[in-house]
Amino acid sequence: MEINGKTRTCGLIGCPVEHTLSPVIHNTLAAQMGHDLVYVPFPVQPGRLREAVQGADALQLSGLNVTVPYKSEVIGCLQEVDALAQTIGAVNTLVRTAGGYKGYNTDMEGLYRAMMNEGIRLAGERVIVLGAGGAARAVAHLCALKGVERVYLLNRTLERAQTVAEEVNRTAAGEVVFPLLLQDYDVIPEGTYLAIQGTSVGLSPREQEVVIADRAFYEKVHTGFDLIYNPWETTFMRLVRESGGRAYNGLKMLLYQGIIAYELWNDVHVPEETAQVVYGKLKEHFVKKQ
Repeated sequence: MEINGKTRTCGLIGCPVEHTLSPVIHNTLAAQMGHDLVYVPFPVQPGRLREAVQGADALQLSGLNVTVPYKSEVIGCLQEVDALAQTIGAVNTLVRTAGGYKGYNTDMEGLYRAMMNEGIRLAGERVIVLGAGGAARAVAHLCALKGVERVYLLNRTLERAQTVAEEVNRTAAGEVVFPLLLQDYDVIPEGTYLAIQGTSVGLSPREQEVVIADRAFYEKVHTGFDLIYNPWETTFMRLVRESGGRAYNGLKMLLYQGIIAYELWNDVHVPEETAQVVYGKLKEHFVKKQ
């Protein structure tokens, strides 16, 4: 690819960003789709987020991804915010408009596409969500939006779980999310569940850690989805599989949230065969880093 004065630029803002796999996604997509576009990470130091967004607009960057710790803070820097992102309270994608950037959240639709790709359906499902932080909160909103039967939200502190449950239930106009302390998992009714691991526990280099170690818990899990993708198999995933369930990591969520952002920036649809080419590149890159 020849980079010249017509080449459009997109990128990632956050702190830190050195570890990101997003350039693999977007630069591969640009090559596959024949778009004159490059994607680069931009580290933004604390206290300089507004300057960064304004500078990106001044430089006419077509779009940005936003990662930790700015997904909520960036909302105050934007011209407009999509309704889903406003509900979730987090933005991870900025699209440049005539008046400034509009914010979207592609994380949750990315998770949904990843689940659909693996044959996981949310409508009518009974779900256990581990954690009540930003990611788990967004997962609870997604579950309510996609018509799950109920969600058991397990967290170290009950107050945080209750706050998230009340917020999601208000949006859903019904009692869908039920808060519990992590150690009270045994009160969840008998049956089998989709379990989504939404905490940072088990993230490399702390691969041996897990929020719930009791194997009796995993006997209730028919499918486990860990939002973590490094390591490739978390302890949570291993315990799900050892109890006879299916388990998936978060790499396809990373893939599809990036694809949705790319579609927004370029007003295109990325075919599934192209998505799988990008996924292959991600896996190659991921293996090299192990």
